[in-house]
Amino acid sequence: MVIDKIESVEEFKNFIEEVESQEGYRKPLAFGICRIDRGQLNTEKILQATYPVVNWSENYGSAAVFIASLQKSGVKVDFSGSEFSVDLNIDFIKSAMNAFAPFLSEAQGDAHKNVQVIKHLNELFLSQGVDSSNYRVTFLWADEAPKSVEAVYLKLYALSLAKVELRSINLNGAFGVLENVAWSGNMPIELAWLRENEITLKLDGMYPEITAVDKFPRYLAHIIPADNTRILDSAKVRMGAQLSPGTTVMPGASYINFNAGTTGPVMVEGRISSSAIVGSGSDVGGGASILGVLSGTDGNPISVGQNTLLGANSVTGIPLGDGCIVDAGVAILEGTKVAISDKELQKIKEANPEWKAQDKKVYKGRELAGLNGIHFRRDSTTGKVVAFRSTREVKLNEELH
Repeated sequence: MVIDKIESVEEFKNFIEEVESQEGYRKPLAFGICRIDRGQLNTEKILQATYPVVNWSENYGSAAVFIASLQKSGVKVDFSGSEFSVDLNIDFIKSAMNAFAPFLSEAQGDAHKNVQVIKHLNELFLSQGVDSSNYRVTFLWADEAPKSVEAVYLKLYALSLAKVELRSINLNGAFGVLENVAWSGNMPIELAWLRENEITLKLDGMYPEITAVDKFPRYLAHIIPADNTRILDSAKVRMGAQLSPGTTVMPGASYINFNAGTTGPVMVEGRISSSAIVGSGSDVGGGASILGVLSGTDGNPISVGQNTLLGANSVTGIPLGDGCIVDAGVAILEGTKVAISDKELQKIKEANPEWKAQDKKVYKGRELAGLNGIHFRRDSTTGKVVAFRSTREVKLNEELH
């Protein structure tokens, strides 16, 4: 069975109200239709999910159409858990086309992107005979730990597309859900399949070029960046990273992990570990490292403020405020002892009037966390780490960002 063709926008609105009024109905937090890559040996194993359109707290009319189309095609939609994902079928597409009929002619460019997805799937399934079982629709009813590959990817897309803020959604257990696969370009390949076919593939000259072995794909395999964003090596940014327009990621020692990224134009020549966030106008120097939640920060995610400079090969294990400088080679960790003279202490207090620390000669790094305008240096005569009130403005080259 399929949905009868809807003839007008008003009829469409009434249809949506009727669908949403059914007992037990839940508006999804997020939803989308994805193309899935199945395992070469085990076709029940899903290796990757690619979403052309991601809906997050939006487009509830399209969600209602998808739900009603599934129900008409004989699928029982489960609203009881935190997520639901199911293969598409031909009747689903026919129903969705009939429900979206008032908008089909307008669906192009930035208009009605969910309708564009259905239009193209209609062509693939009905005109080209593509197997519909390689396409799924996924709904997230609540932000809980993801249970499926499709749910993990939907959340990674939401992060990379800036549909949600960094560190704001539940990714607990994502590593356990995803398969560790060999990546050949954008194609995931089961490692077991490669081992099983190694002899014939190599003798036939068909062994694929493997660019990585990981559970996560590369950012550029799924995301089209802003026009003024530059990524000079695709291996340097992982899917689930969030890059604000104007960010430049240089090759070499740079890297941006998932659920980490930038909030404005940033120069990245060092490492932004998982859950670390860097503010607009800052510069992460060559080989500099911002520690992640698993690498010495006691589980506390690090934020770096605006217009802050991390010198080459420096290490930051505490949050930094705006206008800070960490000199090249200096490591500022939670337990690092930092000497501050009385004169510089007063200047730092003036820049941070809400700071209530006791006056003393030496502070631990954690006591200086999040303060603005501090310049961390190493005294070349004593080897001690010292802090001054920063007098330099960190300013990126606007022509490069």
